[in-house]
Amino acid sequence: MGLYGVMSYSVAERRREIGIRMALGADRARVFRLVLSQAMGVALLGVVVGLLGSLAATRVLRSLLYGVGAVDALTFPTVAALLTGVAFLASYLPARRATAVDPQTALRGE
Repeated sequence: MGLYGVMSYSVAERRREIGIRMALGADRARVFRLVLSQAMGVALLGVVVGLLGSLAATRVLRSLLYGVGAVDALTFPTVAALLTGVAFLASYLPARRATAVDPQTALRGE
C-alpha cells in the first residue's frame, strides 16, 4: 500500500512533466517503462537492503535460538520474489495512469 500511494502521488505530481514528455514525442510505452522502472528500482533496492539486513539478523538469531539456520535457501528467494511481485503490482496501476495523461490537458494548466 505504501509503494502504491507513493507512486500514485508521484504520478499526480509529475503529470505536467509526463504531458511535456508525451507532447515532445514520448509514446505511451516509454512513459509506462519510465514510471515502472523508477518504482521497481526503489523496490529492488529495498529488497536487497532487506535481504542483507535479514542475513545479519539470522546470524544473531542463530546464536540465540536452537535449530535456526543462518540461511534458508528456500525462504529468502521466495520472499524476495514475492515482494518484487507485489511491488510490480503496486506500481503497475500508477504507471498505467501515467500513460493516460493527455498532453494538451496537462500543458493547459492545473
